[in-house]
Amino acid sequence: LASDYVATTSYDMILLDIMLPDGDGRRFLRRYRASAGKTPVIVLTARSEVSDRVGVLDLGADDYITKPFDFSELEARCRAVLRRQGGGASNCKRFGNVEFDALAGTVTLNGAATALRNKELRLLEVFFNAPEQIFSKSKLVDRLFSYNEDVSENAIEVYVARLRKHIEDSNVRIITVRGLGYRLSLA
Repeated sequence: LASDYVATTSYDMILLDIMLPDGDGRRFLRRYRASAGKTPVIVLTARSEVSDRVGVLDLGADDYITKPFDFSELEARCRAVLRRQGGGASNCKRFGNVEFDALAGTVTLNGAATALRNKELRLLEVFFNAPEQIFSKSKLVDRLFSYNEDVSENAIEVYVARLRKHIEDSNVRIITVRGLGYRLSLA
């Protein structure tokens, strides 16, 4: 099951529990890395022995966190792994005259802060991570919602419309590419 998801969808990060319902997480990780899987992996498990941690890290995990854990720590570890993957320590990204700080969850247009809702922030982050790339509605649904949420692709239209409204005073536009999806571009 996990292998099927990774084979058909690209992810920014994989949070891998060692005890998968369809098999051993270590076996999944070994096969994933052997198949040249590059997505960062953070392993979640109740096992806290040093040998367990070292073994999983040697198999290719980027980080390891034991249960129970605080979600703020998990979020911080995710941000750190993604920063390392991106090659920098900054959480701020700039496109045109829009600046996005993923860590603080803030957006500034021409130096003025603007408030966005969580899904709008996540949508902007998807676009900021790959400006000029076209994202289909189904790909955006995958990026904004968990796989077990029953969400219509029409929800993406709503979030895109809201985000467009927030950034209308900037030189950044969300362009509709008919039949394909949306992309972030400079005006």
